[in-house]
Amino acid sequence: MEIIVNPDRSRWPELCLRPSSDNPLVRERVAAIIERVRTDGDEALRALSLEIDRRPLETIEVTPAEFDEAEAQVSRPVKDAVARAMANILAFHKAQFPREVCVETMPGVKCWQRPVPIGRVGLYVPGGTAPLFSTVLMLALPARLAGCRTIVLCTPAGKDGKVAPEVLFCARSCGVDAVYKIGGAQAVAAMAYGTPTVLKVDKIFGPGNQYVTTAKQLLGGKVVSIDMPAGPSEVMVMADASARPAFVASDLLSQAEHGPDSQAMLVCDSLSLAQAVKEEVLSQASRLGREDFIEASLSKSRFFVFDSREEMIDLANAYGAEHLIISMREPWQVADRITAAGSVFIGNYSPESAGDYASGTNHTLPTCGWAASCSGVNIDSFIRKMTLQELSSEGLGALSETIITMAQAEGLEAHANAVRVRLAENEEEDAQ
Repeated sequence: MEIIVNPDRSRWPELCLRPSSDNPLVRERVAAIIERVRTDGDEALRALSLEIDRRPLETIEVTPAEFDEAEAQVSRPVKDAVARAMANILAFHKAQFPREVCVETMPGVKCWQRPVPIGRVGLYVPGGTAPLFSTVLMLALPARLAGCRTIVLCTPAGKDGKVAPEVLFCARSCGVDAVYKIGGAQAVAAMAYGTPTVLKVDKIFGPGNQYVTTAKQLLGGKVVSIDMPAGPSEVMVMADASARPAFVASDLLSQAEHGPDSQAMLVCDSLSLAQAVKEEVLSQASRLGREDFIEASLSKSRFFVFDSREEMIDLANAYGAEHLIISMREPWQVADRITAAGSVFIGNYSPESAGDYASGTNHTLPTCGWAASCSGVNIDSFIRKMTLQELSSEGLGALSETIITMAQAEGLEAHANAVRVRLAENEEEDAQ
């Protein structure tokens, strides 16, 4: 946890760099996996399970009996917590639903924009060291609200060949149509191309490790749509004397435990605060699990100290954090000047974990600086906007000179002719 005091702006691009995840060996390996799944389908999925996970893949799709067994294993407190989180997520996302727009741009010319749900969506939910059943809620609930016809989910099974019961409970609760026991790049490829068992989808959502992320990058825009560019998770905390060091440290650590490539950044206005937070981080870390992840993450994290509130805000915008926590006096004045962040948490009592689980906002967010140009997952992520138009003969007549002039200027005579033939027919009909 390096403490950097008043760094010159010329150094900011270097200091805002994320841990690199561009590994040529990973890309080569992922490309090979994708090609095997494309050509061999289910057979490739079973072979890769033996090669990578060291276990046979007896059934690719989760059975109804497995759903029933999982539901019986989930404790009542977890079920109640999921129900509360679902209610909040549904309430917030339902309010986002777009309305149809209809405008008569001139007499006889009407234009519509109509929201249409994406037909088939594929969700990826990481397993590994922490089965993220909360991600099921964040992806499946808005997909169902949007009206997606088919929702499928891929997630790796554990060593026992079973999917975490909480993941299956959430999938059933959210109306997911099918769950497949596959993870990694092969899961992304299976949803992109389809196999005899795994349904081909139109768009893939969800976070994952470098293999999953690389597969989405290689397939996105070529074979299938993807939700957004993504990499290791990250948080930036902005703090001044009104912040509580223990709270700030807990937020940094809650991000650091995600994985060794996660990044936790502090931007504050005094060296004494930075040192107090550092002491709290070390103290709290000693009492937590996942020590290897936390240690590796903190080694890539930085604490910045600035004399100026202006520079604190400018650095936050330059970094474009996935999660931005503002623990400062008059935090809304700061938030109103933030132009690049995935999700913003205001004040001392808004920990990142609230958004990760149950406040209602979505936790699937852009990382690696993509917050400057990309949104996190929301209802619009599962909807495409289709336009319609209807022109009356009078409307086309009034607009014809504009269309013909522009078409001729572009050298597209057939475009102009499509208007002329209609005008000519109208003139004939009027003459009769």
